[in-house]
Amino acid sequence: MAGENVEVIAVGSDHAGYRLKGMLAGELSEMGYRVLDMGTGSEESCDYPDFAVKVAEAVREGEADRGVLVCGTGAGMAMVANKVPGVRAAACNERYSAEFTRLHNDVNVLTMGARMIESEEALGILKVFLDTPFEGDREEGARHLGRLEKVSNVERKYSK
Repeated sequence: MAGENVEVIAVGSDHAGYRLKGMLAGELSEMGYRVLDMGTGSEESCDYPDFAVKVAEAVREGEADRGVLVCGTGAGMAMVANKVPGVRAAACNERYSAEFTRLHNDVNVLTMGARMIESEEALGILKVFLDTPFEGDREEGARHLGRLEKVSNVERKYSK
């Protein structure tokens, strides 16, 4: 963020992910991140696209450096977030995917399934997502930049 050196993480969930989102937001704050909670604010039934788009737009617009979304499986949130240009979201319900989507794909929005994983594992996945750098910034990972450019080309082609 301009003028700040504290990374901002936008978080969001639907009703299924509400409790896990709250726990993760608290952990993020304790780790020194600034948290933007984009909702939902309760376990009352709601529609996941409403919150996925809020987090994705915050990342796209630079209000947040990265995003974290939680629903039942993580899949619905990822589908919606990936509709927002410039967002690269991945559903990661284990650590390996979180690591390699950061290393190779420069994922900027992590999605998880509250009905798929326990909170301790979700925290571990979150930490991997936060701590893993994009490999494309190093010489040995330059091949990933070309692949991401191809992804951007697809995005541009279909957003006309």
